Amino acid sequence: MSAPAYSKDHPFPARMTESRLLTRPGSAKETRHFVISLAGSGLHYKAGDSLGVYPENRTADVNEIISRLGATGDELVSPAMLKLAAPIPLREALTKRLALAGPTRKIVETLAGRATHPDEKARLAGMLKPEAKDILTTFLEQHEYVDLLAEHPSAHLTPQELVDHLRKLMPRLYSIASSPKLYPAEVHLTVAVVRYITNHRDRAGVCSTYMADRVQVGSTAMPVFISHSHFGPPEDGARDCIMVGPGTGIAPFRAFVQDRVAAGAQGRNWIFFGDQHRATDFLYESEWRQYLAAGQVARVDTAFSRDQATKVYVQDRLREHAAEVWAWIKGGAHFYVCGDAKRMAKDVDVALHEIVAQHGGMDPAAAAEFVKQLKKDKRYQRDVY
Repeated sequence: MSAPAYSKDHPFPARMTESRLLTRPGSAKETRHFVISLAGSGLHYKAGDSLGVYPENRTADVNEIISRLGATGDELVSPAMLKLAAPIPLREALTKRLALAGPTRKIVETLAGRATHPDEKARLAGMLKPEAKDILTTFLEQHEYVDLLAEHPSAHLTPQELVDHLRKLMPRLYSIASSPKLYPAEVHLTVAVVRYITNHRDRAGVCSTYMADRVQVGSTAMPVFISHSHFGPPEDGARDCIMVGPGTGIAPFRAFVQDRVAAGAQGRNWIFFGDQHRATDFLYESEWRQYLAAGQVARVDTAFSRDQATKVYVQDRLREHAAEVWAWIKGGAHFYVCGDAKRMAKDVDVALHEIVAQHGGMDPAAAAEFVKQLKKDKRYQRDVY
């Protein structure tokens, strides 16, 4: 009998075989290296692909919601968006199937209609007024469903009524930080574990803390799938690669370099990495040093933003080395960016346009056209989130 075809709709129950802290004591971040075994899955990946992970919510959050509903957790519910063949227990729905964050205006309307305490009713009704739109937006950003139940105890909801407001718990995608040429039966991930406080409550990134806190190395079955990507190293191993990956954006470039070294690619590799402090946040530092010493990576340029009075970022390092960056691009190099879409990727894009204009002797319109052609030729690729 052939192995089942695992996919997003039929994830593979993988085992985590390693969970290791990459950041050092004193770092403001908790970034971990995870190794996930794909043994027996029949799954294949390539450098540039991502791993999809289906997380579970924190037990404490689930227990509090059940308690606030005055429920046991055994009540059967049928969340409409899940399109289930049969109802499932409330606890299972809240743990594995539904997102507990991101409340919407609809739940505020429902609670306003149910609240029996005058103060609660007035507060909820006030936020629903047209002129209170900004207040409601801020309120929803700072609250999760558990907060709404805790702060409005007079508004009684049944388990089914609550789950009808919740959205589906979606899988999270993580850039794979390993090459199948070296690790055909496992994937490596580089994950920033998200922990923060809003509304005086400890919050947690659902999937990052699931892997860091709730998955037991070697024993927990983690539902995963491979998400194939067009992002990847050049097919022509003779091409040079410039890779810009600050923070966890370095993940796919670790895979690229492993892949190119294993394939004997002759093209040069240039890494731009950035984070807060060199002493605590230089992810995979020893590996980069080994590659440099072996001549397998030509350059590693770093930008540690908090190590000096003026903050320095990867786009600043690109500008510092603009002439050489242009020489590599003019010579056929591929240019890659991975990481934060909101700011970093935009700032790097601006820097790239400036470098092309300045060192390529082009006006802004010609530079924009040149960069556009790089994209068409798949020589400028981004994996941003």
